[in-house]
Amino acid sequence: MRLLLPTTLILAATVLPAVAQPAGIKPKPVATVVVPPATQTPLDTVKALSQGAREALQSDLAWVGKYNGLINGEPSDRLVTAIKAFQTGRKSKPTGALNPQEREQLAAAAKKLQIAVGWKLIGDPGTGMRTGLPSKLAPQQTGDANGTHWRSVSGAVEIALTRRKQADITTAKVAAEARAAADRKVTYSTVKPDFFVLSGTQGTGQGAKNFYMRGQLRGDEVRILTIHYDEASKAAMEPVVIAMSSAFNPFPTGAQAVGPPPRKAVEYASGVVVGSKGFIVTDRQSVEGCKSIVIPGHGNADRTAEDKANDLALLRVYGTRDLPALALGNGAAKSEVVLTGIADPQAQGGNAAVTSTRANVAPKGSNGELALTPIPGLGFSGAVARDAGGQFAGIAQLRPVQYAGPMAGAPAPQATLAPADAVRGFLKGNDVAMDGTAKDVKAAMVRVICVRK
Repeated sequence: MRLLLPTTLILAATVLPAVAQPAGIKPKPVATVVVPPATQTPLDTVKALSQGAREALQSDLAWVGKYNGLINGEPSDRLVTAIKAFQTGRKSKPTGALNPQEREQLAAAAKKLQIAVGWKLIGDPGTGMRTGLPSKLAPQQTGDANGTHWRSVSGAVEIALTRRKQADITTAKVAAEARAAADRKVTYSTVKPDFFVLSGTQGTGQGAKNFYMRGQLRGDEVRILTIHYDEASKAAMEPVVIAMSSAFNPFPTGAQAVGPPPRKAVEYASGVVVGSKGFIVTDRQSVEGCKSIVIPGHGNADRTAEDKANDLALLRVYGTRDLPALALGNGAAKSEVVLTGIADPQAQGGNAAVTSTRANVAPKGSNGELALTPIPGLGFSGAVARDAGGQFAGIAQLRPVQYAGPMAGAPAPQATLAPADAVRGFLKGNDVAMDGTAKDVKAAMVRVICVRK
């Protein structure tokens, strides 16, 4: 009777040492089984990419409307599904893995849309969040203790990153408050214990706008992205909203965490001429670490003194006389001041116009700092503040870096005012003759350019 061997033993026989057979008997051939190599799945292909390559892939797919999720470089079935959707849209075989030609086509399609709006991924130190920003559509940036804001020159597009921290906060409460805002009509809503999304319209008539709001809760803090745009901006903003929602990372960790951004190679500030022999006062931090300091129209400036307690810096340009120095009267900051300075060239189309804006002044913190709200735009660090009577009231200062993280008590103000008495004391201590007679503050303002490389 023939003995049937289990398949496992037959397979084992192919790798066991040969056994001697009795003389005159030929061994029967043993069938071998070929095990095919493991097939690489589309998800395996995605996992083989670098972190940066996956982030770029997620971003590009979001721009063409195929991916809706965090742009964090994590491999996922959602990403594979988005790849298949892109391939199907181009009438290619939906393999879930892009060949070089398809990847190039995807990048080109996304790049065209990104260039049109000035798209860039940013980490916002003021709130600790990461997101994408259409810098051409919303070039003007301001901030306050609760968040950072961007808007178009006309106000047609407005973007905000905000955060709230309180003991009993829930997504349901925040969403309910958002729904109750005046003239707001919610057309889409989803509220989960840890996040919520609302969208719809707000306002009536010509002032009506579309809005999108996405919030995330962690512990006792909620962080929110809010976007407003009018009907005329809808065609340009619809893919942007999708991309911003996908790029929004309210609580980044690890390599994604938002820390202090590097100082720019070139930064712009304002300065005021306080002495006819070329003396200029500006914000100390705006000229920190400069290899050279340039005053357009007057050449290079030397940094001759500083006051770390009040964040003031004294500059001097040589070889120039009869500069229109400002008369430093006995004004004092009260509840409101007028700031006069020179905004960053990017905020005014490359120009260097001297402009003015209003700000509220209030003591904040245990050290009695004078906080300015709303925060003036870039370039206004070193701007002159005048009181209600038009008298010199101090120098505006913008903090270049604010560390993000859980808020413990009131956050430090991002814009402060060095009062007039501190400025006059600083000049007197450095033997600067305050011989200014100019009453036209605009005539005494200069742009300060710090070159760090």
